[in-house]
Amino acid sequence: MLTLKVKNQKTGPVINRHPWVFSQALEKIPDNLKPGTPVKLISDRTGYLATGYFNSYSQIAVRLWGYDEQEEINKDFFVRRIQRASDIRRKYVETPETNAYRLINGENDFLPGFIVDKYDRHLVIQCHTRGIEAWKDAIVEALIEAVNPTGIFERSDSSSRKIEGMENNSGLLYGNVPDVVTMKENGFTFLADVKQGQKTGFFLDQRDKRYALMKYARDRSVLNCFCYTGGFSIYALAGGARRVAGVDVSASALELAKENVKLNGLDAGKCEFVRDDVKAYLKNAQTGEFDVIILDPPAFIKDRKKKMEGLVGYRSINEMALRMLPENGILTTCSCSAHLPLLDFRYLLSETGGKAKRSLRFLETYTHGIDHAVLAPFLEGEYLKCFFVML
Repeated sequence: MLTLKVKNQKTGPVINRHPWVFSQALEKIPDNLKPGTPVKLISDRTGYLATGYFNSYSQIAVRLWGYDEQEEINKDFFVRRIQRASDIRRKYVETPETNAYRLINGENDFLPGFIVDKYDRHLVIQCHTRGIEAWKDAIVEALIEAVNPTGIFERSDSSSRKIEGMENNSGLLYGNVPDVVTMKENGFTFLADVKQGQKTGFFLDQRDKRYALMKYARDRSVLNCFCYTGGFSIYALAGGARRVAGVDVSASALELAKENVKLNGLDAGKCEFVRDDVKAYLKNAQTGEFDVIILDPPAFIKDRKKKMEGLVGYRSINEMALRMLPENGILTTCSCSAHLPLLDFRYLLSETGGKAKRSLRFLETYTHGIDHAVLAPFLEGEYLKCFFVML
C-alpha cells in the first residue's frame, strides 16, 4: 500500500478522525496516482495515522476509511463495513413497520463517497467520488454477500459528481429492481420512484419528522409545500387532519402522492394535490386558510457562492407562511442546505418572524435520523435541520 506523509503541523484533523485530508496537508503526492489507490498516512511525529483512498490532486486528496494499519482493502473489507452499518440499522431502525432507510451513509459509515438506500429488498447506490467509483464492482459484490438484496440499482447522478468532473451513471447492477418500489415506513406504505425520482426515490431522512407531525395535524387544515410524493401529507391525514393540501411542480410526483393516499386507505376527499410553484401558491392563498404549514424545499444553497441568493429564498417562503398562519398555528420548516448551519437557520427564522410581526416558539428541533448519523468532527456532513414552530 502506498504511504503518504502528513505534515506534522497538519496531523490534528486526522488524529481527531476527520474523514478528509486536503492536498496541502501532505508533504508530497506522487505523480500519476489513480483515484481509488489505497494509501497509508503517516507522520514523522506520530507514525501511522490512518488508511484511505487517494481521490484528487486538488482539494480533498485522501478520504479515510479506517484506522487499522493491518487491514487489507478487498471484498472482505467492504463486507465488514457493510455488515457493521447494517447491524446498526437493523437494531435501531428496521422493524416490521419500517423496511426503508439509508444503509450506508458515506464517510459516516467509513465508506466515503458511497451511499446506499434500502427499499425493502432493493438497494439504490450512489458513487459521489472518483476514488470510490474505482471500487464499485467490489462493493457491489460485498453488498450482495452481506445484504442478499433482490436487486441493486445505481443512481449516481448527484451534483457532487460534476465537481469531480464525472459523468452521471444510472442503471441496473444486479438482480431485478422495478421502476417503482413499494416500501413501508412507520406502518405506512409508500411507492418510491427509485429510477427517476428525486434523490434515490424518497426522502428517507425525514422519517422521524413526518411521524412528529401527526400530533400537530389533528382537526387542523394542513398545507404541505414541496410535497413531492406526499410523505408529510399521508402522516397529516393519518394524524386526523380535517383537510390536507399538497403543492409541488412535479406532475409525476403528484400522481404517486395520490396513489400513496389510496395505498394507505385514507380519505382522498380530505386531500388535494396541486401542481404549482410554491411561492405562487403561497402568494395567492388566504390568510388563516391553513393551521399548519410544512416547508420542505430542495436545497436553496447549492454552494457557498450562492449562499446569499439561497437565504433570500428561505426568508421569502418562511415569511409568506408566517403571515398566513393564525395564532397558535404550526410551521414545520426544513432546510437541507449544508451551507446553512442550524443556528444560522434559526437566526434567519427569528429575523423573518420579526419582519412578519410574529413571535415564534420552537417546539421541536430535528436533524439527522439514526440511519443518517454524522461523525463528530465531520461538520461538512451535516445538512438537514427541521424546526416545529408555534406562533
